[in-house]
Amino acid sequence: MTHSSKRPRRIRVITPVPVPHQAHPLFCGQIPEDSRRPGTILEFAFAREGGHFLDSHYDSALATVFVLEQAQQAEDDGVDAVCISTMTDTGLEAVRSRLSIPVVGAGLSSFLLACNLGDRFSIITLWQRWVPFYYKNLKQYQLDARLASVRHINTHPNLEALLTGKEEVVFATLEKAARQAIDEDGADVIVLGSTTMYQSHQYLSQKLNVPVVNPALVGVQACESLLDLSLSHSKACYVEPEFRNDRLLSAVPSRF
Repeated sequence: MTHSSKRPRRIRVITPVPVPHQAHPLFCGQIPEDSRRPGTILEFAFAREGGHFLDSHYDSALATVFVLEQAQQAEDDGVDAVCISTMTDTGLEAVRSRLSIPVVGAGLSSFLLACNLGDRFSIITLWQRWVPFYYKNLKQYQLDARLASVRHINTHPNLEALLTGKEEVVFATLEKAARQAIDEDGADVIVLGSTTMYQSHQYLSQKLNVPVVNPALVGVQACESLLDLSLSHSKACYVEPEFRNDRLLSAVPSRF
């Protein structure tokens, strides 16, 4: 693939579950303006229906088809790259099969970056129900040997407020879990377990003496890097479908 550096680069950031309209600004706030490269335009999209919290294989299967719908629309709209903004990389393989433009998963990108920053990393997350998916994906990516631990703080996710209003309690609890991962589990890098945890990144980076990976930002910057390098995923690996059914979900009403 080729990409002209003389025109703006459009990256579609897809949240894999429906989100109430009033919460959209919080999700768009994952990527500060000053962290974007000159000429990068971010466009945020949300699944119309499907999953809720990606807490089960059932929920993930429902989410995948609506992530695919948003990704197909992105390529039709002339977008240059797609970032699937979740640590579960929901729909990543299906979207790469369907699209030719670069498609990045925040999870895989964050794990690879963590491996480049240290020997062993730990994932610090909110909810116990997400934990099996980290192990599943790391085994699939053949990165499980680099995992020191996964620690959670037993906090249910809130799609309407994220961590807003809970900073004083949640940030300190995340810090405690991260310190345990470093001191007891041997982690030399910390990875946030959800793109929705981005509000804690600055706090943890200041408190801890190891790198803290913010997956929301890493996913977008991985897209930017692929565009800089004029690279996309291999179609020898992610084979194009012989038949397409892109309008299958068009009659399904949106949740919000």
